[in-house]
Amino acid sequence: MIPEKSLVVYKNRPALVTAIGDKVGIVVLGGESFRVREKDIELLHPGPCTLASLEQELPQGDVRAAWELLEGNTISFQELTELIYGAYTGSTAWAAYRIWKDGLYFSGTWQEIQSRPLEALEAETKKRAEKQQDAVEREAFLERFKARTLNLPDDRRFLHDVEALAYGKTDKSRTLKDLGISESPQEAHRVLLNTGVWTPWVNPYPLRFGLSPVSAKIPVNPPPQDKDRVDLTHLKAFAIDNPWSNDPDDAVSVEGTCLWVHVADPGASILPGSPEDVEARNRGATLYLPEGASLMLAEEALSLYALGMEAVSPALSFKMVLNEAGALIETDILRSWVKVSRLTYEAADAVLKGEAPLVQELTALFEIAEKNLARRRAAGAVFMEFPEVHIMVSEGQVSIAPILAYRSADMIRECMLLAGEGAAHWALRQRLPFPYVSQETGELPNAPLNGIAGSYQVRRCMRPRTLSVKPGIHWGLGLDIYTQVTSPLRRYTDLLAHQQIRAFLGQGAPLGEDELLLRLGAGEAAALATVHAERASRAHWIAVYLSDKKGSSWEGVMLEKRGNRSLIMIPALGLETQVAVKRDLEPNEPVLLTLSAVRIPEADIVFVAE
Repeated sequence: MIPEKSLVVYKNRPALVTAIGDKVGIVVLGGESFRVREKDIELLHPGPCTLASLEQELPQGDVRAAWELLEGNTISFQELTELIYGAYTGSTAWAAYRIWKDGLYFSGTWQEIQSRPLEALEAETKKRAEKQQDAVEREAFLERFKARTLNLPDDRRFLHDVEALAYGKTDKSRTLKDLGISESPQEAHRVLLNTGVWTPWVNPYPLRFGLSPVSAKIPVNPPPQDKDRVDLTHLKAFAIDNPWSNDPDDAVSVEGTCLWVHVADPGASILPGSPEDVEARNRGATLYLPEGASLMLAEEALSLYALGMEAVSPALSFKMVLNEAGALIETDILRSWVKVSRLTYEAADAVLKGEAPLVQELTALFEIAEKNLARRRAAGAVFMEFPEVHIMVSEGQVSIAPILAYRSADMIRECMLLAGEGAAHWALRQRLPFPYVSQETGELPNAPLNGIAGSYQVRRCMRPRTLSVKPGIHWGLGLDIYTQVTSPLRRYTDLLAHQQIRAFLGQGAPLGEDELLLRLGAGEAAALATVHAERASRAHWIAVYLSDKKGSSWEGVMLEKRGNRSLIMIPALGLETQVAVKRDLEPNEPVLLTLSAVRIPEADIVFVAE
């Protein structure tokens, strides 16, 4: 039993025993009283002791000599106290306890204390010295930070945790906490900009959304020898896209009443569950940023599979027989070889306008597209027209240019929709487990507005799309059934659809619905992160573009009134922003805005109405 007036340790604090009973009464150094269980305290000295004696200065103990004498032996705590201080009293026991618990010289239990090996002692001594030195240097850094006299690049090591927070790799920062600054990614970004560790040319959003800023690395194999590929090189096939597109994965042809949509065929070598398939699934989609693309598949996949990159390309070709009204009659899917010519939208439009030599096939493709557009419109498809811009970052410059409207872009869109519709009907007919895309019906306004404001109204009514292994109506597109199959180089769900098609055509066994749904969900979740990162990155680069243009004027268009503020679209920037406007504006009414402030860490851009 622990006697009264004995010295004990309670939660690493010295305490004097004042009463014995069911529980032990103690008083800790400082005067607080407690009643505790006996098992919650450790006996240091049987007493009688006083707490006041612990505050008296002790003679210098020889810890090093005690460590050396104890080498190879074990002793009790009382013996250790006597070995260090020459006497076992309450005050020497407390001092010895702190030395023992410090763990530098000694280890072990109350009855078997031993010296730590020389190597461990030297390593720990070095570690503590370095830690102490780091603490001194860190304190000096904090003072330099407050005085705005940082020594870069040497001081950058103290800001690594700030960078980690700005990139979203952690939600804590010791440095910001020590400086009394809010621990948020935005504040971390601001600190890095203000100190010069970062420039505005650092885009933190891909990493903040957990995405890789570089392209996939796992090699993609060349297409295997396939004797069953059909030679379609006699067809004139066109891959038509924007001039900055570097990964053409679809092309179009026409042959009589048949529309052909040829699609890149990476599924020929990327098998379900393979390392390159898993990497693509984890990415979900190619990440398109103004500063460059982070590809879903390794770069060599483009030279192997992108259409028109070589004289002849392997493809998965969707053959759709259409009736006079442009509706689908039947769809067939073939493994093929195709010969593809690449065109820009501008060049394709020039053919239609007669500004370039007539290509009969292109004219026929425009006719097919116009019929399909009319068919979808009659089925209740929803259409929106918003100004779009192309943002590019190159050589320390941000450029923003409008994306012009081309009839050929509309034509390609309609052909791709026909391919998606045809593939969905084909899969359903074959009873093949397949990823389908649907959208529930939204509630449109009774009297929708015209212009950009009307498109904004419609967008607000749109429901999110649904990916499922069950087909459903796609309200927005005006289609009874739909899927996406035309971008397997840059969208994982399209690649997954190709793998199912190829399995049905004889390459392995198709995935069952449950496994397909799991992979579909994983790929879509990853793709959603790319959407968020792309949107945030665009906002970041617009903020950087405007950061030196305070006071500049911009033409806006009123979209919607929101209390005492108005939602304004700035077409030249492809930007929507809320602005306090003193006068009443009607939807679609123009308004002149002045740039007031730009906060890059929040991608916050403030305009005022003139």
